[in-house]
Amino acid sequence: MTVFLEDFAMELASIGLIGLGTMGAALALNIAEKGHRIAVWNRTGAVTIQFFDGAGDLAANLVPTDSLQALVAAIKPPRAIILMVPAGQAVDDQIALLRPLMGKDDLIIDAGNANFQDTERRAAAAEAVGVPFLGIGVSGGEEGARHGPSIMGGGPREAWERVAPVLQSIAALHGQTPCATWMGPRGAGHFVKTVHNGIEYADMQMIAEVYGVMRDGLGLGALQIAAVLDGWNQGTLRSYLIEISGAVARATDPVSGAAMLDVILDAAGQKGTGRWTAIEAQHLAAPVPVIEAAVMARNVSSRLAERRAGEAAFGAGPQPLTLDLCDLESAMIAGKILCYAQGFAMLAAASETYGWGVPLPECAKVWRAGCIIRSDMLDHMSAALTEDPARNLILAPAFTAHLRAHHGALRKVVAASALAGHAMPALSAGLAWFDLMRTARGTANMIQAQRDFFGAHGFDRLDGNPGKHGPWGAH
Repeated sequence: MTVFLEDFAMELASIGLIGLGTMGAALALNIAEKGHRIAVWNRTGAVTIQFFDGAGDLAANLVPTDSLQALVAAIKPPRAIILMVPAGQAVDDQIALLRPLMGKDDLIIDAGNANFQDTERRAAAAEAVGVPFLGIGVSGGEEGARHGPSIMGGGPREAWERVAPVLQSIAALHGQTPCATWMGPRGAGHFVKTVHNGIEYADMQMIAEVYGVMRDGLGLGALQIAAVLDGWNQGTLRSYLIEISGAVARATDPVSGAAMLDVILDAAGQKGTGRWTAIEAQHLAAPVPVIEAAVMARNVSSRLAERRAGEAAFGAGPQPLTLDLCDLESAMIAGKILCYAQGFAMLAAASETYGWGVPLPECAKVWRAGCIIRSDMLDHMSAALTEDPARNLILAPAFTAHLRAHHGALRKVVAASALAGHAMPALSAGLAWFDLMRTARGTANMIQAQRDFFGAHGFDRLDGNPGKHGPWGAH
């Protein structure tokens, strides 16, 4: 039998949650399991009933409600209510309905996959009327939300501190440290989550690229590839994404009996967060070419008819090649470092631009467990960023040593793949950025001369002389 608020001998909840979709339901159960009484509401009442009826023993910590008014009444003041509704207009609509029912000290927390620009706007609106608002990034998918996500908080520090005991209790643990941290004011938390997702796109794309070389270049079957990935997961590349890539390569299709990977259409979906990363990087003039290449590759993957026409016009795609598996592993190590270095540099640029004061070492720490990009390498990145957060990660001694050891293999893999027709957009973009970053005298002097020739834009001279324009004459 289902009960609602009026049936309870009321003990007020310590927190509320709106939106019992996959992520919202998982997060609510996680909160209840950690001993916090939580009031819940969903726009479709049948979903609330189904959720409560399926909660088992955890129902004792749940207060199901059938209206927003009942939800607010069920929470101990000053209230905190988490929104787990689709990003965009739905969040604005929910805030507009909820805020008039709440007190001036009551806190709204948007924990969805929001664009940080929306969070900045909502935070400014909340500040203008003196009410608290948090935007928090939550990573880890359904499994993370249920058993321990990575949480990146943004908003007033005092508002974060109010709910930190609940959020840190439900977060993933790295050792004894909760992966839930305040990242800065306003949209900082959602921005950190956006960059996390951009890195996630890039990490996945690089794995897909070396998978393609193993499958189409070296002729390895899915089980052989799984064994390679399992081996890599015992070393420097140990990470959640390498682990699950081995697992999916090992899986068998229950319908055909073939390798599961061999029956999946090669058209990748996306929800837009990687694209947001690429767009914001351009606004910030913060180069993230590995992430941009990964977004591009997903877009191209959906153009199935054009790709088939391209193969018909230009001949067969990837050809066999000769590469050592250890070179592929080394290329992945170098590519991963270059990608993360770009991501952290982008975070630093945004923090300075928006005045957030994002603690870069804490970003690395909060990603060490619970989230999709968790990996052993983040421990070392956190240490390097603690030593000098202003230094690009590739110049930290530990990562300089890694790149010296592995960039030759990256170069070999990218070159061999290009000659054999294997597309490596992310790994080759990482290599190109690396070569630009290690060249003291580049070629932009030609660009400056061209700009001055056609637009009289001027330039600086190496010798410090005052001449600002070239002797181009009439043209």
